[in-house]
Formats: sequence, C-alpha cells, structure tokens
Amino acid sequence: MQIRSLHQALGIADDYNDRIGLPLQQEPERLVDAGPDMFDRPQQMTPSTMLAWQGMRDRAASDGITLLLVSAYRGAAYQADVIRRKLDGGRTLEDILRVNAAPGYSEHHTGRALDIATPGDPPLETTFELTAAFAWLSDNADEFGFVLSYPRDSVSAITYEPWHWCFRGD
Repeated sequence: MQIRSLHQALGIADDYNDRIGLPLQQEPERLVDAGPDMFDRPQQMTPSTMLAWQGMRDRAASDGITLLLVSAYRGAAYQADVIRRKLDGGRTLEDILRVNAAPGYSEHHTGRALDIATPGDPPLETTFELTAAFAWLSDNADEFGFVLSYPRDSVSAITYEPWHWCFRGD
C-alpha cells in the first residue's frame, strides 16, 4: 500500500491511524483547475467544491470581505513532501503531525478542503481568527456547505486551524 510505504519512509508509527481520530481520506475521481492561489501556484478542487468556493468568495466580496485561497487539493505524495521539508528544516515528526495530517489522512486529499487567508494577516496562523474574514466565514460558510474542520475543541490530533475549511455540501 502506498500510504504504508510513505509512512515508513517518514518514520510514522504503524499505529498512527489508531491514535489520531482522523479517517483515511479518499482522493477524488475528478478535479478541476481552480486558478492560482495567493502565491500564484495552480490549485485544484472537486467541481462541487469549486462552485461553492466561487459563490462563497464572491458573496464575501460583496460584503466587503476578501477571501484568499492558500491551498486546496494535495495528494498523499505531496503531503509526504510537506512533512519531509519540515523534517529537513529541523522540526520533529511529533511537532509536524500536530499541524499536518500524515499522508492518507489529510482532508486536502479529498479535493474539498481549502486553506483560506485574507489580506493583512499572515496565512496559516491562528491570528486569522481575529480577522473580519474569519468572522464572516463563521457566520456564513455553512450556507455554502463549508465547515471549520479543526475547531478549538476538536478531538482529532490536529491542532486548532481557523483557516482550514472543508466542503461537505453534497
């Protein structure tokens, strides 16, 4: 199994899935191009996620809120590369797995998870919770089928991520 070999290469314990409270995530059959993210990297998501994201982003804009896409779909191999880069940068695996799910367990694998930012706030920081964009998402994202995946009281192994929203609309 590809996930098992990725885990072994990264030093992730065989009992990871028993300890984390996250399901194994399935990659989608179909992805569509979603344009560039805030760093001008090409992004993809499922067709229904794309429609919901566009509607939510446009509605936020009409309310004076700018939502920026930080990242969307990531395959398991890409997730392994993210972890590998952080390990190479001197971080411990335990520390990394508090903020990044192991390959196979990231909602980003589904093409439905989006990391969202707003101008004037550094991306992927908890300070996002203090922004008007986060307040707007908290009040409106569910209308578009998005939920905050890792709230403060989450029972999963992933720490609080106010920027991480997953489409569950269909």
